[in-house]
Amino acid sequence: MESTQLKLYKEAYWLSLFTIIYNIIEGLVSILMGYKDETLALFGFGVDSFIEVLSGIGIAIMILRIKQNPLSKISEFETVALKITGTSFYLLSAGLLAGVIINISNHHKPETTVWGIIISIISILVMMWLMQAKKKRGRSLNSDPIISDANCTKVCVYMSVVLLLSSLVYEFTGFAYADVIGAAGLIYFSVSEGREAFDKAKGKKCDCDVC
Repeated sequence: MESTQLKLYKEAYWLSLFTIIYNIIEGLVSILMGYKDETLALFGFGVDSFIEVLSGIGIAIMILRIKQNPLSKISEFETVALKITGTSFYLLSAGLLAGVIINISNHHKPETTVWGIIISIISILVMMWLMQAKKKRGRSLNSDPIISDANCTKVCVYMSVVLLLSSLVYEFTGFAYADVIGAAGLIYFSVSEGREAFDKAKGKKCDCDVC
């Protein structure tokens, strides 16, 4: 393998590790502040970040695999990781749905959604950068799996936008149901990501636009 390719694979691998570390930090802050401010959307966003850590570990293993053999099939470890990830997304969706129902029944309102605004803006910027950086390496390597991973980062951007909009609406209007509407939006994308993970585990090619 040429030195240029080795460098690109190394960069792709380090990007996957950065994604894991970033999601751990984002998840911790989001869960803590979501719990403190009693905002379901931010708390759910934090849980999603930890699920993305599981997905990121699978991606890192995938990059190491295709570095050795670009034509190799998905490993058993990756398949198991995808199934665990898919199940986790479905469980998150169920938990968020229960939270939405409870919050509506109790007419619950968050203390504030300022942290939702801050975290979502940072997340959008970081994920947009990651998407472009991963896509650049994937195209240079002519690697569909790496390009697919880059495309899937768009879902993280969409979820961040949902959190941002719901947080902005509540903070500036006080609309009681803005937080639960944001949580409902996260449910939609969580179900989509869960289905995508199981499809990938079955060997179906996904680009996150149609899965």
